[in-house]
Amino acid sequence: MKDLIKNLKGDKVIWSFVALLALFSFMPVFSASSNLAYLGHGTGNTLGYLLKHLAHICIGFLIIYLVHRVPYHYFRAISKIGLPVVWVLLAYTLIKGTVIAGANASRWIQIPFVGITFQTSTLASLMLFIYVARYLSKTREEPVDFKESLKELWAPVFMTLILILPANFSTTALIFAMVIMLVFIGKYPVKYIGVIIGTGVVALTFFVLIGKAFPDSRFFSRVGTWSSRIENYTTDKPDEDDYQIEKAKIAIASGKLYGLGPGKSVQKNFLPQSSSDFIFAIIVEEYGLVGGFLVLGLYLLLLFRFVIAAHKATTLFGKLLVVGLGFPMIFQAMINMAVAVELLPVTGQTLPLISSGGSSIWMTCFALGIIISVTKKEDEIIQEQQDAAKREEALQKIIDRELAGEKAENSEDDYSIEEKNENPMKAVFGK
Repeated sequence: MKDLIKNLKGDKVIWSFVALLALFSFMPVFSASSNLAYLGHGTGNTLGYLLKHLAHICIGFLIIYLVHRVPYHYFRAISKIGLPVVWVLLAYTLIKGTVIAGANASRWIQIPFVGITFQTSTLASLMLFIYVARYLSKTREEPVDFKESLKELWAPVFMTLILILPANFSTTALIFAMVIMLVFIGKYPVKYIGVIIGTGVVALTFFVLIGKAFPDSRFFSRVGTWSSRIENYTTDKPDEDDYQIEKAKIAIASGKLYGLGPGKSVQKNFLPQSSSDFIFAIIVEEYGLVGGFLVLGLYLLLLFRFVIAAHKATTLFGKLLVVGLGFPMIFQAMINMAVAVELLPVTGQTLPLISSGGSSIWMTCFALGIIISVTKKEDEIIQEQQDAAKREEALQKIIDRELAGEKAENSEDDYSIEEKNENPMKAVFGK
């Protein structure tokens, strides 16, 4: 264990907060999965869901460990290559329209042969934020040409958003808001940002109007859901989302200050998404306002640590990476908690590192691995370079030794042939 901790580079405080959130997640997930267990096999045994969550968390930490060993500047090229690949995946996801538990889930694809579902928008947002950070760090020293930036920056951004929007409005809105924040921090001209925001609003309005005109079209099928959620949020009209919010509010009210106790939640049996979208309500019901504020505090401390990491980063690309990958994680957590207390309409955003799920946990961990890579100290980087040089030197010695051995064998064989040619009797009788 000591050797493993020694191999953990980068900001140890970020490592600690991430570990605390992951460890805390086990009890709420174990408790909140009971309704899924009853629906799935009727026994209510949530041990299988706990083990599944454990596997997801373990794979997630392995991803953090592997990614944080990679120098973060490598992701410049990866984002440029990865973005077109992501577009293909998003288009495939949109066309495929995976059905999960009888419901349309066109934001997911199923990986063949392993039976794992994957939300491609999480990978797309990650690649897009890295790409935007790359562009801003590249053009910082030069005056921004708006026409050029339309082609190099905004065309890829809107291409990604267009492919996510039909299936997932909340994720599209979050990504767009985070990109705007990132370009603002990257000192992209404010007057151009205003033009882009206006263009985005007009494009969204146009998309919604088309969706209203063709409600039966599969491409615009989610427009009705968005409208009903907003209408339900602003009026008292009963709806399925209203049912979820009511149960979430009952759970929060039942928790009071100290909660009902671990595993004693009642509303987990009625909330359809109790282990994912509404897990914060279950946390407050079981651990009270104390537990709720503890979770909120951990996210805020993690945000504060991201700010410090961005400030300490030695390159502009590193600073923008921390902001572009870290801040959306915290905003997503805030949105999830705001939905649970009805400050926002139902969005379907999970609570990072706590909600059950595979791809959402893994992509969060991928982002954390890059952030931690940025936070490596100079001495850690030098040590890694020295270790790599030592490995390369050792490998070269092995190669040289092998080549020397082959050369010696060839020389010996040549000598034997010459000796046998000079003494034919020795070649026949061996003496």
